[in-house]
Order: sequence, then C-alpha cells, then structure tokens
Amino acid sequence: MTDTPATAPRSTTGANPVPGLPLHDLAGFTHRWADAGGVRLHAVEGGRPDGPAVVLLAGFPQTWQAWRGVMPALADRFRVLAVDLPGQGHSERPDGGYDTHTVAARVHAAVTALGVPSYWLAAHDVGAWVAFSLALTHERHLRGLALLDAGIPGVSLPETIPTDPARAWKTWHFAFHLVPELPETLLTGREREYVRWFLETKALAPGTFDDADVEHYAAALAADGGLRAALAYYRDAAESARRNHAALAERRLRVPVLGISSSDGSVPDMAGSLGPWAERTTAVVVPDAGHFIPDEQPAAVAAALTAFFTGDH
Repeated sequence: MTDTPATAPRSTTGANPVPGLPLHDLAGFTHRWADAGGVRLHAVEGGRPDGPAVVLLAGFPQTWQAWRGVMPALADRFRVLAVDLPGQGHSERPDGGYDTHTVAARVHAAVTALGVPSYWLAAHDVGAWVAFSLALTHERHLRGLALLDAGIPGVSLPETIPTDPARAWKTWHFAFHLVPELPETLLTGREREYVRWFLETKALAPGTFDDADVEHYAAALAADGGLRAALAYYRDAAESARRNHAALAERRLRVPVLGISSSDGSVPDMAGSLGPWAERTTAVVVPDAGHFIPDEQPAAVAAALTAFFTGDH
C-alpha cells in the first residue's frame, strides 16, 4: 500500500467514495484510504514514520478535521493517523453496521491495513463510543486509550434525557436522532443550520468555528448517505450498549485509560465515569473549553495526550 499525495489523492482500494466532497489538506499530512472489511475508510496521516502510532477519531457532526489543531503538535514524536469513521467525511457510507463493535472492527482493520500493528487511540464524542468498544475487542493492539467528553453507550451514557432545561439542551438530540424518518425529513437541505447550532452552542467561546468550518461539516453530512450514517450511530446505540455490557461482564479494561473533561463540557468527570470499567484511569480537565475540546484548546489537548503517551503523567 503506497502513500497518496494530499494534492492528488488516489484511493489505495479504488476511487474516492465521496467524490463530490472537497478534500481539505493539512501541511505535512497525506490523504489515504484503506479497505476495512469491504468498506473503504479515509485517513489523514503524517508525523514520524518510525514513531509510535496515534489514531484519532472524531464524533458528531464532525470529521477528521476536528483534530487538525492537535495533529501538528503530535507529529514531532508520533506517527499520526486521523481516521474518518464509516459514513463520516471521506469514508464510505455502508447501508448498515453502525453499532460501535462493528465500526470498531472496521476501524481496526483499516489501521492494520495502513501498516499499524499497535497504537495509542484518542477519540471524542461518538468517536469515543467506537474507541471504547475497540478497546474491549482489540485491547492487545492498544498501548493506551484517551476518551474526550462522551457518555459511552451501556457504560456511562444516561438512558433517560434530563427534563431540566439547563441540562436537556446537551442531550436532547439523542432521542431526536432515534425517531425513524423524521430527522431526515426535517434536516435534509438544512444541514448547515443544524451543524451551526451544535458547533456554536456547545463550544464555550464564540467564534471557535468560522463559516468555513460550518460549511465543511455540513457538506460532509449532506453528501450522499452522510446524514443517514450519522443518525445510524444513535439508532444502533442500543446494540452498542448490549455488546458493551456483554464484554464487560467478563472483564474490565486493562489498557491505561485517560479521561479528558473540560470546564464546560457535557461530562464533568470523564475519568470518573470510566473508573468502574477500567483498571487504570488518569484524569485531565481542560480549562476554558466546552464540548469541542480539540477545536477549542488544541494545545492543551496535545499536551495532555503527549504526557499520557510518553508516561509523563
């Protein structure tokens, strides 16, 4: 499998699965695609080819670009791969299989196909759902797991939505996304407005995201199959929870776990929420940030990840 220059992307397994969606380059990084059990996943890779590998996963409503402020800061020490989940960004949009264990198997297959036998894994939001399940099923390939501001299905994600208006705005969309057909009816053609609400409301500082950010994420959601895939992660969350429960009935996570919270995010104590399910947890709280911690405080996130990956914590 050969590298593909970012300025002239070619799929390593065929054509770009989302040809109508513009590619965005990051200096020093390369666009790549890999086969993951018949589904082509997109990755953006750079850093030290001989360094320890770090895999980054983003959540809703974002793509790999959620990590673009963090990636250059990791590149001096690590081989960095930001992977679009199935249905996300420039990855293929399969018709089904969006429970986190199925997705985790595909992500791990893609990383393996890209020549990475073991790696550190860091993930945010829905990406953290996938990363937790990946750790349960492929733990021997992981050096450590860092999860940012996410309730994990079947583990720490509340089963009911709070009715207090001060808290409900953070989680109301979980139930909305579960409703058959209605979200597609209301959101098709209005992806830009929906994405803007999430980015502007859940970030602490106004201006964290500009119009170009909104346009990029909205275009990815609006691209063929993007909205359907994004909603499918929520619609398959019950199956994700069931499979997490089954795995955790047998053992806890043995891999080191870093829980990153923020001063104004959705999960006040990420490490604490994971503590009952992991043997070794470390906590970091990033100040002056809302839900989108990698975008809002990339330097702080990069520093926390580097300290965790190098054992300096």
